[in-house]
Amino acid sequence: MNEFTVNSFEEYLTTVRNNLGIVEKNGKRVRRYFRGQAKRAFEGFDLKPSIGRYTHLNSLPPAERDRRENEVLETFSNHLLTYVNHLPRNDWEALTIAQHHGLPTRFMDWTTNPLVALYFACRDSKKDKDGNPHDSAVYVLISEPPRFSELRRQQKNGGASVEELESAAPVSGDDDGYDDFGLDESGEAPVLSDDDLDTTTATWPRTQPEPTKEGELSPFDISSNVIYDPPHVSPRIRAQDGVLLACHQPMQPLEENDVLKIVISQAAHDDIRRRLDQYGVFDKQLFPDLDGIAKWLKYRVFEINGMT
Repeated sequence: MNEFTVNSFEEYLTTVRNNLGIVEKNGKRVRRYFRGQAKRAFEGFDLKPSIGRYTHLNSLPPAERDRRENEVLETFSNHLLTYVNHLPRNDWEALTIAQHHGLPTRFMDWTTNPLVALYFACRDSKKDKDGNPHDSAVYVLISEPPRFSELRRQQKNGGASVEELESAAPVSGDDDGYDDFGLDESGEAPVLSDDDLDTTTATWPRTQPEPTKEGELSPFDISSNVIYDPPHVSPRIRAQDGVLLACHQPMQPLEENDVLKIVISQAAHDDIRRRLDQYGVFDKQLFPDLDGIAKWLKYRVFEINGMT
């Protein structure tokens, strides 16, 4: 695993800019995805989806694990009508809602915004059992998994199998998720206002949820990891520039060569939190609800001066 250590906000920006390995494919730059963790992978928080953290499931045959996962999702979907106005159209959307509400799934949360990942890496500094502070980390996905939207589009146009599409799909995106937050020519970082993060949500047709049709892509039948751009089931997804990684082997962590790791020195956390606040990357914007307001006030009033 490629690894870098940074000791300041500016060093993080420069490291991301200089080490993403941007390449051109079909005239477009490859999009990168970021994930911030308060604990690094070797400290017991492996890069795996939430369902993969239930180690007792490893004793089950893969078919039985998949059956249980499908049954849980079906039960969850049967209760949705009571609580939501817009029902999911397929298993991908249903799993997105389940993930958002804390149900263990084969989806992993990532973001196209490196500052959002930095926020999640530094927002709550952790300590070990002896009280020693932990460094945190931002992981950059460099394995270039295919995107669900492109796979589905090609499948509709050409009728290829899922396996053929996964191996042949282009993975380039419109941007690397970083340009809007880079250093300008003077070396100064731009400051974002509260209005710079759009928290509008999308809506779905009011239809009954349908299982994924035979022959269509299914999150339970993929043979490689797939990037899924979820519908905006919550303002949080849009505010956090969220994407999901559907893992075809959810009990296994990502391979080391799938990611680049940027270690964030714990000594820099306080300053990074202040700088992110200046950028407009703070609780109230990333969690546009009462929880976010409470977290934001907690930081501004009780934590910003080093209080805990």
